[in-house]
Amino acid sequence: MCQAIVAESSPPCAPSPILPRKGLLITSLVFLLVGKGGYNANATVLEADDDVELLEKVKRDRKKRLERQGVISSSNEETGYLQDLVCKLSKVGQAIENNDLSIARKVLKGSPGTDWVQKANVAFTKLTSSLEEKTEVDTFNFALASLISSVTRNDVESSKVDFVASASAFEKWTTLTGVVGLLKGH
Repeated sequence: MCQAIVAESSPPCAPSPILPRKGLLITSLVFLLVGKGGYNANATVLEADDDVELLEKVKRDRKKRLERQGVISSSNEETGYLQDLVCKLSKVGQAIENNDLSIARKVLKGSPGTDWVQKANVAFTKLTSSLEEKTEVDTFNFALASLISSVTRNDVESSKVDFVASASAFEKWTTLTGVVGLLKGH
């Protein structure tokens, strides 16, 4: 009954000016989305080219990794040098932890030119191939020289800091080169 009264007293509905605006807004939104879809289609074509390049890079990296694994697996002598380094660093670390620098001094022998350090550097040279790995070798050698100096001066705190620096650089190098899995006690 109320509807009948309202319907009789209201003039016929004229199209609302809001409706065309909504229609325009919806149409604009559709064109915008369709336009982006066309853009993405071009991007997809570019991505396909990028995929080919990426696939080639993956193949090259895999080939390098396999070659590197071949070098590492054929480097038994160098791996032995690195295993000796692990043992020496372990003994030095235990001695420093126990504040017994006399034992650390005996292991380090007071010089970065000792036989085991030279052999470790032979292994580093053979197995290092990237700039980042070379940087870690340099960091290790610098930290080891500092460690030897700190132990010789009987400076426990500096010895601890230098030991951590040398062990960290060595650990990072073994991870970067892939040698980490071949060493025990590391």
